[in-house]
Amino acid sequence: MARIRDVWVNWFEGEENGYNICSFHEWKSEDKIEVLDQAEVVKVSETLFFQLENSLEEIPRLLLDAVYKKSALRKNMSKLPLDYCFVATNGKNAIAIDTLGYETPIRKSRLTPRQEKLALEAIVQLEDEREYEALEKSEKQYHILSPHPDDMYGLTRRERQLKQLLFMAVDQLKTTGYDSEVRYWYTEWSPDKYIDIQMLTKDEAWDHMYTEIRKGWSEKHYELCEALVKGQPFFEKLWDMQHESEMHK
Repeated sequence: MARIRDVWVNWFEGEENGYNICSFHEWKSEDKIEVLDQAEVVKVSETLFFQLENSLEEIPRLLLDAVYKKSALRKNMSKLPLDYCFVATNGKNAIAIDTLGYETPIRKSRLTPRQEKLALEAIVQLEDEREYEALEKSEKQYHILSPHPDDMYGLTRRERQLKQLLFMAVDQLKTTGYDSEVRYWYTEWSPDKYIDIQMLTKDEAWDHMYTEIRKGWSEKHYELCEALVKGQPFFEKLWDMQHESEMHK
């Protein structure tokens, strides 16, 4: 295996969708950036790379044993060994993983462009480097609270976060909203369809609205999200957090 040093990491914890592991250009000043004094680099198959990036599935034991305590966090003037921390690459991209001592990829981080380049070059130099395979190939499941990458394609970090908040509010509307309430919000989204919407059942109105809001992100999405979260403490807190973060930026 190869090893690289001075690796900046911006951990995203518990994420099971790669689009939520922000690229270096999306890191914010308030993010908690850490530095790995050294990081073990391992070559993995396309399937395993996808699983590490897009799931919280178990990591192969062979890989975990191979990287055990070989990466270390720089803390003040000392090095703190990490049980199962490594940089995985499929030969095209790289991602840092830390299991926090477990057997699943709990924390994930993109690398800076320079460190990613070094990781890819380090693996290329080891022609006989072992390629780790996934335990089994499982089909990734997407749903409203774990949106398909197509729903987030081309959006900024803030837009992705607001869209996920919108999806959360819309999902709750399906569960707790009355027929008239769902039709009301669909009308707010598509006022030109008012007459047709009044003829729809609750489920039909919700399905139509969800299908339409899945496309892209616009001022219209923003306004619907702002209106839906109003008066709901948990959602309002998430909304406020997004705006506070933007102000810091």
